Amino acid sequence: MGKLIVIEGLDGSGKSTQIEQLKSKLDALGCAYRQIKLPDYDDPSSTLVRMYLGGAFGKKAEDVGAYAASAFFAVDRFASFRQHWGDDYRSGKLIVADRYTTSNAYHQLEKIPQAEWDGYLTWLEDFEYSKLGIPKPDFVIYLDMPVAVSQQLMKERCRATNTEQDVHEADVAYLNRCRAAAMYAAGKLGWHVVPCSLDGKPLPVETIAKQIFELLPRGFLLA
Repeated sequence: MGKLIVIEGLDGSGKSTQIEQLKSKLDALGCAYRQIKLPDYDDPSSTLVRMYLGGAFGKKAEDVGAYAASAFFAVDRFASFRQHWGDDYRSGKLIVADRYTTSNAYHQLEKIPQAEWDGYLTWLEDFEYSKLGIPKPDFVIYLDMPVAVSQQLMKERCRATNTEQDVHEADVAYLNRCRAAAMYAAGKLGWHVVPCSLDGKPLPVETIAKQIFELLPRGFLLA
């Protein structure tokens, strides 16, 4: 089997930018890899995800319970694995994922009482990795960007692209709870946290990219 590296972070944390930085480094090393981005909005499997994020089931993230929302995203990941990148993974290729099951571990975790967090994380991993049979990540990097900083970055992005924030992106209180849940999940599940800001300002892209690259096991990059 191949290796699965996941880049995580709240909306506006710079995941896509850092994926591109990592890809450039992998290209320079001659490493065989495939990038995936989830949810897969171009595939019909993401229909329920798009409806949920678009507010079809409620205008606030908490209008849909953690387990129901988790299932929407899990089905999309299952379809993506089976249809698009499963063969590459099984052939030994490195997979670089922009979000994965790990996103549910904080976006949905915050919806339930903290006393139930460990139970939810156990359920989530069993449901997706055992019951659905998609791969468990070998390495997870969480980009920690404070919500106040990411909100400014997202607003700039929306102005530049003439788009609007989805129900997750626009709910600042929800995102702050997600950040707290993400730090809990990172400690519980062994993720590697990369700080992305200093004194209320985002760190340079290259500085964050250097932190990420230095964290990755060398054996993954030489596959």
